[in-house]
Amino acid sequence: MTDLGDFQASGSGASDGENSTRSTDVGEEFTEYEAEAVGTDRGIGTVAVSEGLVIAEEGEECRIRAYVTTGNRSEIRLGSYLLVPYPDGELLFSRITALEYAREFQADDATEIHARRAMRRTWNGEAERDFKFVATLEPVAVLYDDGGELKRRMTDRVPKPDAVVRRATDTEEIKTGLKIPEEGVFLGHLAVGGERVRTAASPPTIDYRLKDDYADGDPLVFRHTLVAGGTGSGKTHSTKNVLRQYLGREYEMDDGRTPGLAVVQFDPQDEYAQMHDDNPQVTAEQARGFDREGISYGGYDDTTVFVPSVAGTSYEASHHGAERVEFTIPFSMVRSNKWLVAGASLNDNQYNALTHLLERFFRQYGNGGTYDEFTTFLDDPALREELDESGRVHEATYDAVKRRAWGFDAVFDGDARPITEMVHEFVRPGGLSVVPTYHVNDSRATEVVVLAVASLLIDEKLSNDPRFDRIKETPLVIGMDEAHNFLSGADSAQAGRVIGKFTEAAKQGRKERLGLFLVTQDPQDIAESIFKQVNTKLVLNLGDEEVIRAVNIPGSLAGKVPYMEKGQAVVYSPDNSEPVELCGLSVCLTRHGRD
Repeated sequence: MTDLGDFQASGSGASDGENSTRSTDVGEEFTEYEAEAVGTDRGIGTVAVSEGLVIAEEGEECRIRAYVTTGNRSEIRLGSYLLVPYPDGELLFSRITALEYAREFQADDATEIHARRAMRRTWNGEAERDFKFVATLEPVAVLYDDGGELKRRMTDRVPKPDAVVRRATDTEEIKTGLKIPEEGVFLGHLAVGGERVRTAASPPTIDYRLKDDYADGDPLVFRHTLVAGGTGSGKTHSTKNVLRQYLGREYEMDDGRTPGLAVVQFDPQDEYAQMHDDNPQVTAEQARGFDREGISYGGYDDTTVFVPSVAGTSYEASHHGAERVEFTIPFSMVRSNKWLVAGASLNDNQYNALTHLLERFFRQYGNGGTYDEFTTFLDDPALREELDESGRVHEATYDAVKRRAWGFDAVFDGDARPITEMVHEFVRPGGLSVVPTYHVNDSRATEVVVLAVASLLIDEKLSNDPRFDRIKETPLVIGMDEAHNFLSGADSAQAGRVIGKFTEAAKQGRKERLGLFLVTQDPQDIAESIFKQVNTKLVLNLGDEEVIRAVNIPGSLAGKVPYMEKGQAVVYSPDNSEPVELCGLSVCLTRHGRD
């Protein structure tokens, strides 16, 4: 039996436009004429109306489908951006949300004969002509010309049947359609399905930037940023590249001054001090590309490492060339942040007792009272008896507070200058101050160091009568890696006060020129009151569904998160652009990694 899939057309066509005569197997002859299509194809296909054509206020009610011609089908991907013209020159900017094959003719291909024929022949694309290839489009915006400037508005009109659909390949059209700012802080290149979107321009990639001026509100750095990603996803690499763009930038204050941005980065893995040094892996060609795109790169000279002095620890720094300065946490800082000396969860009654004891201690010893003096103060049995008999602090509560306030000898009042005497050097306009804690093995000590220094910065920023004008008058970003370790919504009295402080900082950030830059692999553990104040989320690879739900990004992009390669990310920043996928730079802009 002859397999129909093996039949091949025989004979040769006419040449030079002349007719030719061919014979059939039964001796009949027919004349063959050469025919060529008039004109050339434009676009990838046309708008189809066989199943309706609907634009509606509710996105799920919209129905726009495009028939894609055979030669264009292999290039089409989910998430690709397309343009549909209107007769008056306006354009519907859209995104592909579904792709499907449908039968062109009524037939049944679920048969033994059909399957075995397909299995025996080499695929050459001919069979695809028997199917319709249809793309479902999600309308994003209407693009229109306004005095020579391309602008966007919400989708308010339906395209015409048979309108030619084409790929969006112009940088201006794509940026306008997605509401991506032309200028700002570089985060990466626009991508679809893990591949950078290409245009005919030079460079062919499309840079994604974050608003950084006052034209349409406050710079988004003061609306806070979250970088979330699992181990090996490129969190630190990406964070360094973003922070490098902020270093050296200036921001206007209420009094009209424009000082440089100060960045204080808490560093649990001792990686950010390397931002002082150039990355030797950056080639000359890459450097020229960064220059063309306006991307800041190279080591940042004004980088200083402020090393917390904790008894029993030592800090090694052979992996970077930044200046090192030691500091200690003076116990006087506990006076305004009493929860710093609460070593474990305290209920409200116990926290009130701690507050009373600390206030009494500082009244007696003054602001220069030390931690050693405080523990001696608590050891006084007469004080315990007095407070119990007066009903002010029950003896069991007193003992509980004493136990929890014990064990901070290594943290407070160390052999170094207090951080409160180093504010001028610590917060430097245009400077990067890194606070490493990798050498501190005690998690309680690490928590005290990070929260004490961060609270100092926040308290001064929010104060109407600041002690340190340097902090108040300098635009500031507080970067916190492994933020979930410090800003979790734990159910305790002191945790509530920590979260309250950072929540207020997040709310007042725009006004006070204070930005939080949080980095975490467990975003679900960050207190909700802080999390909901974050405007810009840069989400890298995350494998856990619960964690992905916690970052609260659109479902169409959330499904891609578990499959992202290192450096790929989703950006969700409602005040900046439509949600998009990015590819970060393959190389770190500063030194990164240990030899």
